[in-house]
Parts: sequence; structure tokens; C-alpha cells
Amino acid sequence: MLFPTLTFGLFYLLVFSVTWAARGSNEWRKILLLLASWVFYGAWDWRFVALLIVSAFLNWGAARLIERTGEEEEGTRKAIMLVGVAANLCILGVFKYYDFFLEQLGAILAGLGFARDMPLMQIVLPVGVSFFTFQGMSYLIDVYKRRIAAERLLDITLLMSFFPHLVAGPIVRGSDLLPQFKRTPVLTRDMATMGLVLIVWGLFKKAVVASEISTSLVDPVFFDPASHSAIDLIAAAYGYAVQIYCDFSAYSDMAIGIAALLGYRFPLNFDQPYRAASLQEFWRRWHISLSSWLRDYLYIDALGGNRRGFARQCVNLLATMLLGGLWHGAKWTFVIWGGLHGGVLALERVWARFRPEGAPRMPRVLGILITFHIVVLGWIFFRAESFGQATAYLGGLLGGGMAGAELVVTPLAVALIVLGMSFHFAPGDLGQKLALRLRWLPVPALGALVAVAIVIVDAMRFEGVAPFIYYQF
Repeated sequence: MLFPTLTFGLFYLLVFSVTWAARGSNEWRKILLLLASWVFYGAWDWRFVALLIVSAFLNWGAARLIERTGEEEEGTRKAIMLVGVAANLCILGVFKYYDFFLEQLGAILAGLGFARDMPLMQIVLPVGVSFFTFQGMSYLIDVYKRRIAAERLLDITLLMSFFPHLVAGPIVRGSDLLPQFKRTPVLTRDMATMGLVLIVWGLFKKAVVASEISTSLVDPVFFDPASHSAIDLIAAAYGYAVQIYCDFSAYSDMAIGIAALLGYRFPLNFDQPYRAASLQEFWRRWHISLSSWLRDYLYIDALGGNRRGFARQCVNLLATMLLGGLWHGAKWTFVIWGGLHGGVLALERVWARFRPEGAPRMPRVLGILITFHIVVLGWIFFRAESFGQATAYLGGLLGGGMAGAELVVTPLAVALIVLGMSFHFAPGDLGQKLALRLRWLPVPALGALVAVAIVIVDAMRFEGVAPFIYYQF
């Protein structure tokens, strides 16, 4: 069930009406939201609703055991937490990495002369499994660290199943959402107008900008980079940078808006990332819920952050980004993408530490240009289906592409790329200002305006709506 579809629109109108009708009982409201979330997730495959329930039960039970274990038994508390985290990783590993690791093992054994038929299972990947397992792990770690208290099974199950963020984030932590579940939500006019603005804005970015760039330029060029000119290769690389931003930030915007209309607040997940002047700043602006998760739970809690010396800090940065790349999928291209980001992050730390005294600082505009093109280079590996396809793409860029190839890029695609980049240099609070102006409209007028905006977006969009890119993770 995709957000920008009539099916989801009807589903959401029903959920909105029923849950607000039940506002007299917060418990029943949460039960209705949970059932709606299972229907939403089951629209892809009902079998995996059981996985959601098992995962929630696992994390609820482990957190309860941690909380009930006395402070004098710190070793036992830590052991329970580690077993719970390992169980979450097992869920992720079996569904996402089992076949990948067996394929790599088979290749190694064949290289050593011990070729074997590996027991591959071709496991179907549950939508959003990376998001809800990371959410479960952060909840367990926060309970162990005494950042939050262990909560009831209903609240934990709803936390991990709540449909606005379930399949593609943002990764909403228990500390952000569980306290909201305890209170009966109230829909203020500010939340309603901001939510509607975000939904329409996300719908435009996904259905008009991202989908058209994808189908008309990025997909055909990446499918066979060797048969395209250098102009197409350059345009598709920039196009994918705009596509993935508009696609994923659109989902996050719509998720935040959908949750806001139900009375809940999600954290910001994107903050104009392509205006970053360093890769460190880029990761403070891109997929903020994931980058902060990796920073807090992997880089600091698990690896020690910068507490063990400068050399170890650089190694930890590289390891964090390599694992962050692998989180995105069981392909070496994702590992290379993560390694590129981790290596540049480490180099930025080295330069900041050993920069010669008196050396001039890089102008911010130059820093933005360099950072953006490092990110675009990484996106080529991220988008490519294989390492060979990525190297063929880079070879075409360096070699001038296929001479005489018919151009795929169109003036419309170029205009959409320019438009997508312009979003990063508009005032950051433009949406808030628009919502503040709209909040004074009478409810019928606001509803009519939103309906007209949706009709306009629907008229502008091109046929069909591709799944969001991050559904595969």
C-alpha cells in the first residue's frame, strides 16, 4: 500500500475517522491504530505480520527482564540486553543477509578448491525489516542504559508497528514516541495545517519530481551505462541524487504529516542535505534518524566513539559507515558506498586535527560543491545493481561515454533536476511559514485548498507511482 495512491487515501480516511471517534479511550485508540498498522503491513504480505508481533514480544520481554533485574546484577542486565540485541540481529540476518553470506562463502570455498552447493533459500525480504529491528534494538539499549523505562506490550507493539513510519522510517525511538502513547493525543490547528502541508509537499516531490526523473532518465541509463553518452551519464548521476532525495524525503515528510494528523509528533529526518559543506554536516542533515542512531548506538555505545584516542576514532568512523552501508542491503556496492563516506569522514577529522596553523579555510561554496560531488560519486555505487555496473558507469564517465548514442536526457528532466536542487537553497522554514498562514483559514476552506492542491499534483504527475526507494531496506 503506497502513500501516494487512492487505496491508501481511503484507508487513511477510515483510520483517521475511527481513531478520532475513539478519543474518549486512549487504550482503544491504540488498539485500533495497532490493528490498522497490521492491515497496512499485511497489504504486502500477511505472513510477515507474525514477524512484527514476534519481534515486539521479544523486545518487550527482554526489556521487562532487564528492568526487573536488580542493580547489583549488572552483568545479568547486560547479558539480557546483548541476547535481545543479538536476537534482533538474527531476525535481520536471516531475512536480509543469509543468502548473501552463503554466496560469499561459496565463492571463497570454490577459490580454495572446495566447491560446494550452498543451501540458499531465496528468502523473501520483509518490507521495512531494517527499520523495525533497529527500533527494537534502540529500545532495549535505552532501557538497559536507564534512559527510558520498560513499557507495556501494547505500547511496544504499537511503537514497532505504527504504520506511518513502519516500512521506510524515520526510525522513531521509544523515547520520542512512547511518552506520546501514554497521553490522549490532541489535534491542534498548528499540527493539522503543518501535517497537510507536509503531505501535499511530499506527494509533489515523489509523484512529480522523483518518479519522472526515475522513469525517464535514471532507470534507463543505469540499466546499461555502456550504451549511453557522457552527457546522459552525468545527467543521470545528478538525476539520481535529486531522485533519492525527493523520494526519501517525500516519504519522511508524508510520514510526519500523517502522524501529525493522528496527534503524534515525529522528528525531522531531512534538513536540506545538499547544502552541506562537509560530509560530517551532510550526515547531520541526511536521514537524520539513521545517522543519529548509528552515532549513538554503534559509534559511541558499541565502538567507543572518540574515547580511545584519535586513531581509534577514525577507525570507528570507518567501521560505522561500512556497517551503515551493509545495513542498506546485502551487496558489495553498499559496502563500497559506506566505505567511501567513512573514509572521507575520517579524512575530514585528520585535516581538522593536523591542518597547518594559518592555513586558509575553504570557502563554504567550494565546500558545498566538493561535498556534493563526493556524495554523487557514492550514489553511483548505491544505485548500481552490481560492482561491474558501477565500474562500467564510472568508465563511461571517464572515457567520454558511447560516441553517437542518442540522448535520453530531456529538457523536462533537466528542469526537474534543477528544481530538486533548488529545494536545498530555499528558506528552511518555508513550510512552517506557509502552515502559519494557512492555519487561519476556516476548516472548509483549508480542506478545499488541500483537495485542489492534491488534484493539481495528480494532474502533473506521470502515469504510475513507483515504490519508494527505501522500501527495499
